[in-house]
Amino acid sequence: MSPLFRRTEKKPPAERVVTLIGKPGCHLCDDAQVVIEKVCGEVGASWEKKDITQDEELHRLYWEQIPVVLVDGAQHDFWRVKEERLRKALTG
Repeated sequence: MSPLFRRTEKKPPAERVVTLIGKPGCHLCDDAQVVIEKVCGEVGASWEKKDITQDEELHRLYWEQIPVVLVDGAQHDFWRVKEERLRKALTG
């Protein structure tokens, strides 16, 4: 069977990791953090914050999109984080 049609087993929220990539002084990053803290707290997922000014590779990849949200290392969203969409990604 083609890898495109294989179903991958979904991880429970407690095994998921949300990463917020942003920079100090970014009001959109602060807004995104509020949503991430709320959703992760409700579903039991963990989250981390990475500073784009401290990592050249993150800066190169995401500078024009911050804040960027990754779920398990894959890009989920940028600029604005929607609470319902993040919750669905973690629990759906």
